[in-house]
This record gives sequence, C-alpha cells and structure tokens, in this order.
Amino acid sequence: MNRAFLSFSKSLSVIALAASSMVSVAYANETAKPAKADASKGEALYTSGDAARGLVACVSCHGAAGNSTITVNPKLSGQHEAYVVKQLTDFTTPARNNPVMTTFAKAMTAEDMKNVAAFLATQKPKAGAAKNKDIVELGKKIYRAGIAEKNVPACAGCHSPNGAGIPAQFPRLAGQHQDYTVAQLANFSKGTRANSPQMVTIAKRMSEEEMKAVADYIAGLK
Repeated sequence: MNRAFLSFSKSLSVIALAASSMVSVAYANETAKPAKADASKGEALYTSGDAARGLVACVSCHGAAGNSTITVNPKLSGQHEAYVVKQLTDFTTPARNNPVMTTFAKAMTAEDMKNVAAFLATQKPKAGAAKNKDIVELGKKIYRAGIAEKNVPACAGCHSPNGAGIPAQFPRLAGQHQDYTVAQLANFSKGTRANSPQMVTIAKRMSEEEMKAVADYIAGLK
C-alpha cells in the first residue's frame, strides 16, 4: 500500500471525525434550547389548576382570561409574558413575599410559569375606568409629567403614554384596578415589595393622595 493512499485514507478519517463532531455539537445546541412556552397548557393550569400539586385555578382570583373583577387582585390579561414570569419567580423570594401568591408560585415549575404567562399575554384586556373626577387631572399630570419638585419621573417614560408598557422591561398598566395600583405603590413605599429598586425610590417620594390620583388615571387608560 503506497504512502499516497495512506495519506488519503487519513485525510478522509479526519474529515469524517470533524463532520461527526460538528453534527454532535449542532445536536447538543438544539437539545439545549429551552422548551417553547405552551399557551394551551397555560390555559389549562390557569382555568383548572392542579389539585395534585396544590395549585388552585388562577381564574378564581384573577378572572376569566385574566380580567379580574376583584379590585384588590390585578388584571393580568394582555400582560407581557416576561413580566409575568419575573413576578411569579419573585414571589418565591423575599423580594416579593405574599401569603397567597408565594405559596402558589413555589408549587409551580419554571415551565408552568412560562406557560401561564404565554396564555395571559394573548388574552384581550377589558377596559377600566377612572372613578374620581376630582383627582384624575392630578393623576394625569403625574403620569405624563411626573412631580418635578419631588424628583418623581413621568410614569409614561417607562410604561408608555397609553399604559402599554415595554415588553420584558416595564409592565402594562392600562385599565388596572385603582385599588391594586395604590396597594402596590404603598408596598413599594414601605419596602414590603422590594423587587423593583426603581419603584421603591419613586414611591417613597409620593404622598397617598398622589398615589390614588395616578392610580385612578391609570385605571382609565386604554
């Protein structure tokens, strides 16, 4: 067997080995990708829960399709997927401890959270309405321009002029219940909700009246 043939055979072996390695790496990368969220599974968990794992149906508190009718419970319909996942994750930490939600969130897997969030993100929000005409103008001013003398920035800067928010960064606020928004601003102010340092700082600079005013204005955004 001549040297040329041996050299050619070795070259083929090297090429075959390299090709095999590339296929293996490509397969590993493909299988390493996280599973895509399944909105249909999320809907099932949202509407029916999972008794075996102690998960009560989300719909009982947050309403059909995430349109809560209980003013102390947030509307979740149309909320950004990444934001919902973050909040559910935060409920499992001291940063956002809540007697009810912490228990449920700890019973959920990361996949559960993503699936429920995917379902809620596709739902159509129902419009809310401002209730107090005496303070809604103050709320409008704060939302659009902030409170300069207190160094409170305009809410619209992060949550957008119409309250749609910025996906993966800032939540949708439009139409949210006034009672819920006021409660969260108060929690940020007191430090009992600490999963957003930015909001903790802002809320501490606001009076109760200012919180109620901006929350009322937010409730009427569409």
